[in-house]
Amino acid sequence: MNVIRKLDYGLMKLEEYILSYSIIIIAVMVVGNVLSRSIFGSSWSFANEVSQMAVIIATFIGISYAARKGRHISMSAFFDLAPYPIRKGLAIFIPAVTAIILFILAYYSYGYFLSVHGTGRVTTSMQMPVYMMAIFLPIGFTLGGIQFLRNMWINIKEKDVYLAQDKKDYS
Repeated sequence: MNVIRKLDYGLMKLEEYILSYSIIIIAVMVVGNVLSRSIFGSSWSFANEVSQMAVIIATFIGISYAARKGRHISMSAFFDLAPYPIRKGLAIFIPAVTAIILFILAYYSYGYFLSVHGTGRVTTSMQMPVYMMAIFLPIGFTLGGIQFLRNMWINIKEKDVYLAQDKKDYS
């Protein structure tokens, strides 16, 4: 069990690293491209592609990280007003359904990845294979589904209501 905790901690740190640098890259590309266009009169040809890849990475790796930290978008008006037994049931049901949906999306996005890989398409300015962007879709969906299963499991195992592994419900 200690090995699994270390792997989970390592994955969390990797997600943090990837997300941090993706956001930094987005900022540098957008601001740098604007400055280049304003000062030198020409844009960076690669800025759009690099920014697009960083946005895709941040979005799909961010699914897992947001679920891990309980920071995902939720419609909690009914959940917050519900009595404990209903909240507890919803805290098990909602992550279970979300995990199933994410695993289905992972399956379809893997098919998309394979089809893009098969075409051999490359980006316009950097000539980078397009499948290198598409690979982050099934990875993000799968990791997100695993995190939501963990959120479901903690609510089955523990008496309190949890929004994530380490985050109890604030109600």
